Amino acid sequence: MSAIEVENLHKTYKLGKVEVPVLRGVSLDIASGEWLAILGASGSGKSTLLHLMGGLDRPDAKSGGRIAYDGRALGDLSANDRNQFRRDHVGFVFQFYHLVPELTVLENTLLGAMIRLGRLGYLREAGKLRDSARELLGKAGLSHRLGHKPAQLSGGERQRVAIARALINDPPVLLADEPTGNLDQKTGAELLDVFETMRGKTERTIVMVTHDPKVAQRADRVVEMADGLIRQTTPGGSVGV
Repeated sequence: MSAIEVENLHKTYKLGKVEVPVLRGVSLDIASGEWLAILGASGSGKSTLLHLMGGLDRPDAKSGGRIAYDGRALGDLSANDRNQFRRDHVGFVFQFYHLVPELTVLENTLLGAMIRLGRLGYLREAGKLRDSARELLGKAGLSHRLGHKPAQLSGGERQRVAIARALINDPPVLLADEPTGNLDQKTGAELLDVFETMRGKTERTIVMVTHDPKVAQRADRVVEMADGLIRQTTPGGSVGV
């Protein structure tokens, strides 16, 4: 069964009076539990596609494009319902970590749960959530960093915190936009090991955008994009590097 269905997506941005097409009709099915890499150079449309899939942006209305999770179309949801769906069902990891500098590693990880539950709801479940956060951070190799603040961490450690934060609500889908983009090759490889660990035995679906074939080949399947279109699909591990 497809966890995510993408049909005929078009996206055009306006620069002054000029229309710039970024996606030109993208269709894609992603299976439940699949780790998919979207590979492409800057400007290929891969990050725009990921943002549309996450409900952070909307496709061109006139195109009739559709994004659905388990048959539930995002376009049919109100703005509030779409926000709630995104909050409860999708975790995001970006190239830039977006950690709150005044908060500790543990507190940053818990932010998503605080937002989802509200103050009173969070207080009722605080003990269980803190245990979950500690477990996630342990899997990410950060048990010794719980009380540290972002300025005291390396880039790789900050990105590991961002992954743990994205998973604190146990979303079935994780969307990652260039998660290794700010890291050296060795640290990036270690971070991908964390993705594998976090994936575990669950049916979590991972969609990862990257420009690096070496990163993409860690996925189950690789979709290569250019000029707003899908040009090629290959099994993970078979991308030329």
